[in-house]
Amino acid sequence: MPADLRRTTPAPKVGIVHLGLGAFFRAHGAIYVQEADRTGDWGILGVSLQRPDVRDALGPQQGLYHALELGPDGQTARLVTSVTGVLVAPEDPQAVLEAMADPATRIVSLTVTEKGYCHQPATGRLNADHPDIAHDLTQPLLRTAIGFLARALHLRHQRGLRPFTTLTCDNLPNNGRLLRGLVLDFARRLDPALAAWIEVEARFPATMVDRIVPATTPETFAAVARLTGTEDRAPVQHEPFRQWVIEDDFVDGQRPDLASVGAELVADVTPHEHMKLRMLNGTHSSLAYLGYLAGHETIADCMADPALAAFTRSLWLDEIIPALTPPPGVDLAAYARRLEERYRNPGIRHRTWQIAMDGSQKLPQRILGTLADNLAAGRDCPGLALAVAGWMVYVGGTDLTGRPIDVRDPLSERLREAAAAKATPEGKVAALLAFAEIFPRPLAAQLQTCLTLAYKSLLQKGARGAVEALT
Repeated sequence: MPADLRRTTPAPKVGIVHLGLGAFFRAHGAIYVQEADRTGDWGILGVSLQRPDVRDALGPQQGLYHALELGPDGQTARLVTSVTGVLVAPEDPQAVLEAMADPATRIVSLTVTEKGYCHQPATGRLNADHPDIAHDLTQPLLRTAIGFLARALHLRHQRGLRPFTTLTCDNLPNNGRLLRGLVLDFARRLDPALAAWIEVEARFPATMVDRIVPATTPETFAAVARLTGTEDRAPVQHEPFRQWVIEDDFVDGQRPDLASVGAELVADVTPHEHMKLRMLNGTHSSLAYLGYLAGHETIADCMADPALAAFTRSLWLDEIIPALTPPPGVDLAAYARRLEERYRNPGIRHRTWQIAMDGSQKLPQRILGTLADNLAAGRDCPGLALAVAGWMVYVGGTDLTGRPIDVRDPLSERLREAAAAKATPEGKVAALLAFAEIFPRPLAAQLQTCLTLAYKSLLQKGARGAVEALT
């Protein structure tokens, strides 16, 4: 019988509150923090903004869990000790605010996914009409990360405390600047003096995070029990590769020594961010839709298909790299080759359906930005157009053979209804391009013709045939 997980040494003191304690942060940031915390002052208090699942799993284990590394030659497990506990926001939002307002809390980090920012992806502005934002502006039982950040900063301002550093770890372009703007938009509606204080004193460093973290499966639990002899109710799994690039801009310089454990502290994250969002996340989303429609369950399955592998290499070399400025010292073609190795890792079962979630929130930064830059430079992008057309088929709710798709997206009902209301490919494409929160209007007008051709190709040839026709 496997043993239970229990701490044998004192937990670190809380220095970081993390909003959205999902698998990615536990397989990435929490490990960096554990390695960098040599004083025991940078423990992480997690916050679940919606459900108690993570708290219920980690609570009996005193915050401990294992991270299972899925290497091409086998698996290894390590114990992660940096998480000290988990609060569930809907159960006690005031406790979350007090934890964020505690003077010992110097960083509030977050991984709430793109949709958790309650913004308009096409404009980067706060969606003041979002029902949860409207609720948080008037009600004490907060629902959103933006609401918690603004109101916790408000408490610190009222109590004469320094602000915390807000460290976003989500895949959004200019994520620090974006989050700063959203918090300021919210704060101005609460108290102009608060907004003025945040504008001068608070810090929102940009970051780029990279590690493939597939969803935990029954096989994950079994592997951890076999390797460690413990019963772990909350393991995570990840690939060997990791990267964290952080803008070195923290309130009063207070942060763990992350550079000593491999994080890159830089003055400007933007080139790294664009490289990763467009080369990794852009091709991940392209493979998610086209690979799913071609019948492939995982990214590794996609890369084992010669047509999709050639398509992915073409996206990198012909459409994405020409629109990028490389970070200093980075060879983008070599980066693409490394990505292909990671995608082919047989130990990683990263499901196309999982990556396809929330596409309306992901397309602008992962694919549409590259499309816009290429069109402005007079370069065609047939591969990326096919990927967007694949998304359009996918959100219609049935695949190319008529089988239903379980679409998970905050706009899923509206997208499905818009597509269903039109009978022709031209009409369906136009109806989906009309979503201004996804497609900026000038770009939508430019994309109508190429997306219609790509959509028709998918209907006529199937996903794999349409990919083969391009490559």
